[in-house]
Parts: sequence; structure tokens; C-alpha cells
Amino acid sequence: MEKQIKPPKSIMRLVGRAIADCDMIRDGDRILLGVSGGKDSLTLLHVLRQLQHYAPVKFELGAITVDPEVEGFDPHGLQTYMAELGVPYFYREQPIMEQAKEHMDGDSFCAYCSRMKRGIMYSTCRNEGYNVLALGQHLDDLAESFLMSAFHGGQLRTMKAHYTNNEGDVRIIRPMAYVRERQTTDFAQAAALPVIPDSCPACFAMPTERERMKALLREEEAHNELLFHALLSTLKPLMRDDFPLYKKKGRRTTEERRTKAKVANSSQ
Repeated sequence: MEKQIKPPKSIMRLVGRAIADCDMIRDGDRILLGVSGGKDSLTLLHVLRQLQHYAPVKFELGAITVDPEVEGFDPHGLQTYMAELGVPYFYREQPIMEQAKEHMDGDSFCAYCSRMKRGIMYSTCRNEGYNVLALGQHLDDLAESFLMSAFHGGQLRTMKAHYTNNEGDVRIIRPMAYVRERQTTDFAQAAALPVIPDSCPACFAMPTERERMKALLREEEAHNELLFHALLSTLKPLMRDDFPLYKKKGRRTTEERRTKAKVANSSQ
């Protein structure tokens, strides 16, 4: 029998709002979820499974894990978990750490690993007939990326909530763009999700600039409890400005408005 774990309404409401705001999920989509084994991607797994039962749009869901074959990281246990859930699952192994030593040119290991993993996920989408790739980044991740881009790149940028890859054949969505990290932490603990500790040991061994941004935000939030509420308002145009839906906001059809309301309401 398939397991059914229900995420809290507080998470479902925020995900429903983000999906509706950014037109992430459409009827007939085949969504492949990237699952690292961390709390965030496992939370999104159960959020999307819940939406499959109640959302007005019908979509298929599969999952993929890319094992970078890094010492101390073993996600093999996810295969049993996915089988118990009844989720179509693709397990890909690639010696990314060893490849990085030979081919990495000016990038950090994190950037190289991310690019390699993304390529494997894209190819799996194409080969297995999935048109959407779902990723588990949350609002804290987007805020950290925003600060890194502003501080070091001189740009007002963050991760996009919904966009199409350069080849034009896979849409990438981040349904938890409005969700806080502490919410995924609490849910993962309460639901006893099989979280794999330190899902990227190489990164945890070397504190990153992202960790510095996380600490900076944590310190600021201690003095301003509405910090992330303000940041979400700041980031919304940046996470969605590539989309015609928002460039032509006043031209949204009645049917589009109805669909948006239905998706938001289904997650409450």
C-alpha cells in the first residue's frame, strides 16, 4: 500500500499560491522532481503527491536522484522509500567529484556539481518523457541568492520560480519559492522523513558564501521579524519577470484567473 503523508496546510497554502502566481503546473504535465535526500526535496515530494489528489489540474509525478559518488554520501536508501510510495523513480550515478578534479575550470565545486546534475536531470526528462523539472529551493535559498548577486555580482537577481531551459524543451519550477526553510525542517522532523544528513558532504566540509549569507539573514531576522515578508515582496518581480504572464498582467483571461483561484483554493 502506498504511503500518504500530508504536509501541513501552512506549507500547502504557500505552495498553492506560488504555483498559481507563476503558472507552474498545467493540465497534463509530467513532472520530474529532483530529490537529493535533503529535507527540502523530500518535503516537496509529499507536497506534490498531496496536490495530485486535490488540485484541479491533473499531472504525473516521478522523481530522480543524482548520486555524485561522494564519500560519506549514500542515497541508495531512497530507492526503497520511493518504491513504498509508488513513485516512478530514476537513480543516476555519476563520479562528479572525480570529474571535477579534471574538468573544473574556475568554478567552485558546488557550481560544477550543480551544472552536472542539472544536465543529467534534463537528459532524463527528455529520455523518459517529462516536460517539467521540479526543484526544492525555498524562500531562504532565494533570499541568499539575491544577496550574493547584489553583493558580488552587482545585479538584482535571484533564482527563477518558473522558466524554460535554453533548449526550450523542459520547464523548471520551484513550487516552494514562498516557503521558509524552518517549515520544511519542522515537517521533515514531524513526519520522520528519511533525510540523508549532509546531502552534499563536499560543500559542508567547506563553508560557502551561501552559508555566510544565511548567517547574515539569521542575524538580521533576530532584529526584524518581518524580514522575510519584506524580502518576498522584493523578490517576486525578480523570480518571475521573464514570464509573459506577468509582463502582460492586465491581459490575463477570465479562464486564467479562474484556474489560478482553483489551484490556490485546492491547497488550503
